[in-house]
Amino acid sequence: MTIHLKRILAPIDFSDFSELSLKYACALAGPFGAELHLLHVVQDLVAMLPEPGFAFPPPGDYVEDQRRCAEEMMAKMPDLAWTEGLAVVRRTCQGPPFLEIIRYAREHAIDLIVLSTHGRSGLAHVLLGSVAEKVVRKAPCPVLTVRSPDHTFELP
Repeated sequence: MTIHLKRILAPIDFSDFSELSLKYACALAGPFGAELHLLHVVQDLVAMLPEPGFAFPPPGDYVEDQRRCAEEMMAKMPDLAWTEGLAVVRRTCQGPPFLEIIRYAREHAIDLIVLSTHGRSGLAHVLLGSVAEKVVRKAPCPVLTVRSPDHTFELP
């Protein structure tokens, strides 16, 4: 059985966790000659607000500012030493992160998603959910999850 990886997706949230998974994605893209896709999802502010009357900037301004900032940060990613000789595609989009990652993977015929996991458990996991867990369940392709080496497994 031969494995062909033409396109690898690395969702980026600018955390240390996503930087670690980006290293894995770059390391895999090189030997396969795969195109590396970096995707940052700007989550809708309205979906995150518990009360509609909170004093926040108008959602349109907030989302556009977040998108512009993300695009500037992504233009500097990843480290050039990691991507020597790789074709890198950078994109931002807006919506629920797990849905947008899955949508992007389908629309761009992604062969592998390399995704970090924060390793939350207990109440934090229940309240925040897990983007990685949802992507693993719904992705149209294999998903490699990468966790921090500092994270230790704890039985529930």
